[in-house]
Amino acid sequence: MILEAAVLQVRTGEESAFEEAMVKAAPVIARSPGYRQHGLQRCIETKGRYLLLVQWENLEAHTVGFRQSPAFAEWRSIIGPYFASAPSVEHYEAVLEWPRP
Repeated sequence: MILEAAVLQVRTGEESAFEEAMVKAAPVIARSPGYRQHGLQRCIETKGRYLLLVQWENLEAHTVGFRQSPAFAEWRSIIGPYFASAPSVEHYEAVLEWPRP
């Protein structure tokens, strides 16, 4: 499992509309092969900053399967207009999980 972590900065005053757009965009990413689940966190310290966490079966499910598909263009057309700047995206793999199985 790979965890995609995307820091999203939303234009001031567009936060509520962005959150509604994320709900609308959820089915678009959810139908992508290799997708597992995702969640959105709102930053407490920085207004308009969000953390999008997406679990993928493997890196290629995101970087190739989703990012190079028509679904990605659809996803970005729904949420992209709210971005104040380009998202910062990184991928992580588990090193330690707690509690241990």
